[in-house]
Amino acid sequence: MNAVLRDFDLIVIGGGSGGLAGAFRAAEHGARVALLEPNLLGGTCVNVGCVPKKAMWLAAEVAGRLRMARDLGFDVAEAPALDWPTFIAHRQRYIANIHDSYRRRLDANGIVVAPMRAHFIDARTIECMDGVRLSAPNILIATGGHPVRPALPGAELGGVSDDFFQWTAAPERVAIVGGGYIAVELAGLLQALGSRVDLLVRGRLLDGFDTELVEQLGEDYRHAGVHLQFGHRLAAVERDGEGVRLRDADGGLSERYDRLLFATGRAANTAGLHLDAAGVRTDANGYVQVDARHATNVAGIHAVGDVTADPALTPVAIAAARRLMDRLYGGASAVFDAQDIPTVVFSHPPIGKVGLTEAQAREQHGDAVRVYRAGFRPMLHALVNSPQRSLFKLVCVGEERRVIGIHLMGEAADEILQGFAVALKRGITLDDLRDTVAIHPTSAEEVVLMR
Repeated sequence: MNAVLRDFDLIVIGGGSGGLAGAFRAAEHGARVALLEPNLLGGTCVNVGCVPKKAMWLAAEVAGRLRMARDLGFDVAEAPALDWPTFIAHRQRYIANIHDSYRRRLDANGIVVAPMRAHFIDARTIECMDGVRLSAPNILIATGGHPVRPALPGAELGGVSDDFFQWTAAPERVAIVGGGYIAVELAGLLQALGSRVDLLVRGRLLDGFDTELVEQLGEDYRHAGVHLQFGHRLAAVERDGEGVRLRDADGGLSERYDRLLFATGRAANTAGLHLDAAGVRTDANGYVQVDARHATNVAGIHAVGDVTADPALTPVAIAAARRLMDRLYGGASAVFDAQDIPTVVFSHPPIGKVGLTEAQAREQHGDAVRVYRAGFRPMLHALVNSPQRSLFKLVCVGEERRVIGIHLMGEAADEILQGFAVALKRGITLDDLRDTVAIHPTSAEEVVLMR
């Protein structure tokens, strides 16, 4: 018989953004916490997601600025190429500092960390890979998700987003299959860093974002040199020396690519958890089923983050975990508010949204919807005569013209949107925006100047 350790109030399975947030908040309330994570702390976001992606995006932004510098009259004969190994050393140093910060906080909060996998024995007990069993009245599943390849012949010849962060140079020719966040982000930054990129999209770009803004982003990508192929139906991948060729559903064979990346979806990390032993239900797509309080069908077992069907955003996992722990150990009653979540795609330029798109608003409110737009060239791009354009859009409803959607595509959209997201959550109207004095000259002023 394996001895069962019961000295914990909470067991957290998974040390990514949601798991860490839950562990820290529970410990702040005085709970005794054990955290199980076999890999690097921080999960997808810190190690193969948001953080290293944003670092590469910043490198791509610098590359673009260097090209503009030459056009503006700076003595830059040729825009220098990125030395990837040097940059990666800076990127990984930054990530290592995040890991160190997590370890210090875990120690300071008295959280027991076990660097190993675990699975359920029953609804109150888990077993670690070394045979030790732990039991607690509350268990949080926060094991995240992983990218998947499509079920196609030769798919193993292509990489996924995790693999991108092992690259040490920009390939000459890259094919990216997909039209979501990851595909659009990697296409933009690779093109900016010197690759020729073909983005192969079955449907449309960025489903869920406002159609007008997505179309303008597509135009900006074309001007930047990204080759967009819509309606592409990939049937197989074939090896060609050190590269690959893609065969479509009609039998056509592509040119040779040095690299292929799939950005066609993600799946929940539930394999090996033995959820059936605890009686925890998953949905048809394999995500752990939770209610609005992030409770599973089994009392005492909760789940947050990408292992659930929640929006796959780091701040969503963090906010949900904190609200959950405030209820379990802090006496609070509030649940995570899943309405009007702001989000940004780090494309080139970035595109962001909060609230309803025009199509969603018209479906809900019909003719009560009024839309306001501002299309313009950011000042720096106008100075260098670049064709890149920005498009900002407000979606309003009712006689008071309450703002129910804010959509920004253009330079600094990522930084601008956060403050306006607060305003939307507080019920701002178009007149409130117009009563605000603009900061000039900026892109952000366009939001308060729309007529």
